Amino acid sequence: MHLLRTDSTHPDFKNLVKSLDATLAEHNGDADDFFAQFNTLDAIKNCIVAYVDDMPAACGAFKPFSEDTVEVKRMFTDPEFRKRGLGSAIVKELENWAKELGFKKAVLETSQDLTQAISVYEKNGFYKIPNYGQYIGVDTSVCFEKIL
Repeated sequence: MHLLRTDSTHPDFKNLVKSLDATLAEHNGDADDFFAQFNTLDAIKNCIVAYVDDMPAACGAFKPFSEDTVEVKRMFTDPEFRKRGLGSAIVKELENWAKELGFKKAVLETSQDLTQAISVYEKNGFYKIPNYGQYIGVDTSVCFEKIL
């Protein structure tokens, strides 16, 4: 496995996110438009692509959320490459990168039904918090935080 730090213009990142968006559209159903508005790729500067045998296999990103906090976004592992620890590797690299830039905390939102994603976050030290921002009152969302 090889991890590449890049930005949202990288073609491998963009292709993985297209697969993510298709997966989420199916998962979210009628609520997809609500969630999609918070998942644009407009100039995300901090993106990771994981490669397995030179094949783009997984991705993740973060963007500034506040002065000392980042929000983890666009986490996805191609189904062909799941159960290999790629999600954890990306989360750890995103945390390291955020710390290098002086951030102290990371937050994220996911669907309460995405149990594999939740497992990755909890295994890497994230803990549930009350829903924040646009996710307040969204029963299908669960939010997490980690002190970096």
